[in-house]
Amino acid sequence: MDTSYPREDYLPAPSPKREPAPGVLSSPLPRDHLIWSIFNTIYMNFCCLGFAALAFSVKARDRKVAGDVEAARRFSSKARCCNILATAGSVVLPLLLAALVITGVIHLSKLAQESVGFFTYQFSGADEENK
Repeated sequence: MDTSYPREDYLPAPSPKREPAPGVLSSPLPRDHLIWSIFNTIYMNFCCLGFAALAFSVKARDRKVAGDVEAARRFSSKARCCNILATAGSVVLPLLLAALVITGVIHLSKLAQESVGFFTYQFSGADEENK
């Protein structure tokens, strides 16, 4: 009785894992910043920097899985820079815009208060001349 699937006796034995030599220190794998990039793409896509960060994060993850640590480190660095710029732009620019609007409203209200006296004087003077 022959079966089409391999039997346990014929399966190759798993190879033992090799440990790195004690003198050789491997550098830690670079972070890909994928979660931060997704957040910036969905919520804070300032000048499409969130999308660029997402693309670099995916490239960094692909290179890390492929084993190319140096390319993964470069893409990770680019993703981090894009994420920092997207976050800073999305937080700083609305705060700057709000500050400009508030100072503009304050300035216009002071200007309106100062000009009320001028217009009142002009209108009252014009009324007395007509009588």
